[in-house]
Amino acid sequence: MDSPASDPSPAATNQAVTEARDGQFAPASGQQKERRKMDRDTEMRISESAQFGDTVENRGLLESSQKLKPHEAQSYRKKALWVSWISILITLSLAVVAFTVSVMRHSASSFGFAFDATLDVLSSAIVLWRYSNAAAVHSAHRENIACAILGVIFLISTLCIYGKAIHDLATKLLPEVDDFLFSVSIISGILCSILAVVKFMLGRILTSKALITDGFNSLVGGIMAFSILISAEVYNHNPGVWYLDGTIGILIGMIILAYGIKLLIDTVPRIKQTHNYESFE
Repeated sequence: MDSPASDPSPAATNQAVTEARDGQFAPASGQQKERRKMDRDTEMRISESAQFGDTVENRGLLESSQKLKPHEAQSYRKKALWVSWISILITLSLAVVAFTVSVMRHSASSFGFAFDATLDVLSSAIVLWRYSNAAAVHSAHRENIACAILGVIFLISTLCIYGKAIHDLATKLLPEVDDFLFSVSIISGILCSILAVVKFMLGRILTSKALITDGFNSLVGGIMAFSILISAEVYNHNPGVWYLDGTIGILIGMIILAYGIKLLIDTVPRIKQTHNYESFE
């Protein structure tokens, strides 16, 4: 008569459980190692991407030199020149009209817009210089010089806008908008906004901070043009808010001041860094 099968010993049971546990978690442990490896690779790629722009610029070139083919870069350079010429013609006309309206109507916002239009003319002229040489389309040194000049112009413009706005607030000048000023403000706001969008697009493609700054200036001009209408409309419904026109001028001056300081802080040190790589002359 066969004897019944004996129960497995405790040692054998523990060994079987251990083997089962190891077999279950071995794949999981392998997956964790694989995930950690992938995370490290991802972090390295992000770090390399963040350092790429600085590495390229330290060689005296913009990122556009790696993104655009030569014929593409030249095509966008010509477009930037055309946009700059158009911007100069439009904003110069608007500046003359806005200065005239500012004197006739004693408007701080009109004066601020006129000065910003003048700044837009100068900034577009700087962009013309920036892209006047076909060989310098990717020049980081030329880019930094242009941005530093724009920063200085922004600071000067801020002082003028502040002086006019504070004077009008102190003398309690009231905002007035007739049909002529209304038409000028509408046209100015629309044209400046369109120019800003086009400049932003070209600046992003060419990785040009000078073009983007020029677009920012056009955007500010559009905002100031519309602010003239807003302040006058608010005053018509609530005469107690006569100070809105001058207040908007001060706020816009603060924005231009902050942007100008940031431009100088970001670009002045890089002028020396990229000087040795300059080859557009």
